[in-house]
Amino acid sequence: MCLGTILLFLGDLGGGEMMVILTAILLLFGTDKLPGMARGLGRGIREFKDATNEIKQELERTIEDDNKPKKV
Repeated sequence: MCLGTILLFLGDLGGGEMMVILTAILLLFGTDKLPGMARGLGRGIREFKDATNEIKQELERTIEDDNKPKKV
């Protein structure tokens, strides 16, 4: 996935604007809280992916069960 498509909702945001935003975040939260926030975000993304994979596997199992010939 291209970074441009991920940040498409931000419009025409350049490198200078990104640096200002990152500096503001650094000033607001401080250097001691940023690693914890990033770690929490990573855990949330991992849990979301795991849940998505579980749902996908369950749907595939259901489809396989429906396609099996039934014994009479």
